[in-house]
Amino acid sequence: MNSNKKGWVVVLAGAGINLAFGVLYAWSIFGAKLQETLGWSKTESSIPYTVAIIMFTIMMVPAGRLQDRIGPRWVVTIGGLLIGLGCILAGYTDSLLGLSLTFGVLAGSGIGLGYASTTPPALKWFPPEKKGLISGIVVGGFGLATLYIVPLSTYLLSKYDVFSAFKILGIIFLFMTLPLSYFVKNPDKPVESNAKTKKAPIADLTLKEMLKTKQFYMLWFMFFAGATGGLMTIGSLKTLALQTLGETAALNLVAFAAIANAVGRPAAGVISEKFGRGKTMTVLYLLQAGALFIFNSLSTFPTIFMAALVIYFAYGSMLSVYPSASADCYGTKNLGLNYGILFSAWGAGGVFGPILGGKIADATGSYHMAFVVSACILLVAAIMGLFYKPYQHVRHSYAVTRNG
Repeated sequence: MNSNKKGWVVVLAGAGINLAFGVLYAWSIFGAKLQETLGWSKTESSIPYTVAIIMFTIMMVPAGRLQDRIGPRWVVTIGGLLIGLGCILAGYTDSLLGLSLTFGVLAGSGIGLGYASTTPPALKWFPPEKKGLISGIVVGGFGLATLYIVPLSTYLLSKYDVFSAFKILGIIFLFMTLPLSYFVKNPDKPVESNAKTKKAPIADLTLKEMLKTKQFYMLWFMFFAGATGGLMTIGSLKTLALQTLGETAALNLVAFAAIANAVGRPAAGVISEKFGRGKTMTVLYLLQAGALFIFNSLSTFPTIFMAALVIYFAYGSMLSVYPSASADCYGTKNLGLNYGILFSAWGAGGVFGPILGGKIADATGSYHMAFVVSACILLVAAIMGLFYKPYQHVRHSYAVTRNG
């Protein structure tokens, strides 16, 4: 098998593994069932999910370092074991602490380990000009997970109790992730550009070197802005749609929004290769901010549908643009660790956005002001994107060396 075919095997394996890690998107269904079965409040039922997001974000950093050092296969394997065992063990406890430890800590850690170790190896199999497309396909699996995991979870909960459903999902995830992890590996050496115009190579910066660049902090804030608005909407869309459109229309809306989330990843990856990462996110953030400003005033299915698609598309897009931008600036050798640190912006937005939305909605009876605040943050990030340029020091040094 030639290197190009091997590279596509790694890409598809990574996308397949991320389909299992998308279990986070099904938590709203399990949370509602736990409220019904155990009498938990909405706040209590959200705690295991919040813990999982926190562990997901935290584990991106050691996972990145580990896969840079020992290779991604073992890290993905451990991640698959943890998510499977975490869900299985969640089926044996009915306490808040127990579910927070099993689903939150174990499964959340597994998601972080696996997610951190699927995109970097895939990028190393292809030339730099394909970074956007490749990262978009790999992380697209995470976005597409909603399409199967929500109906699957709904079916399981209609046939079994919530604890049996957890166990079944855990077994499914083990069978999905462990065989595919075998195919996730690095090439012997990263593939160089095959473009006609020879570009200077991008040096592989360490974490310490990355943190000294202004680009890191620009990317971090832009990532945070997109995660805040996107995850707030994802957390509240079904509730808002149910109130306005009814159950059937709301379920259809969520399904199509999930497709937009997934499609945005490879699409934005390709677009950003041509027009630049910063400018691509500027356009998408302006559209997302506009949709958030008017969302609560919309009342018909077509208008809510279009606004939701814009928000989900922009949210999905950033999850392929930022790993690509990290590779643009800092190389691929330490990409696992470097992107793991940058990914903390997603975790911060994932905690800040839903909490902001919930607090304002509880106080005012509406998400309107929460959406306005998120839109304002996005406008700042959009302006920042206009001024963003990849880190240039390495290319400059290369040119000086070449001209001697």
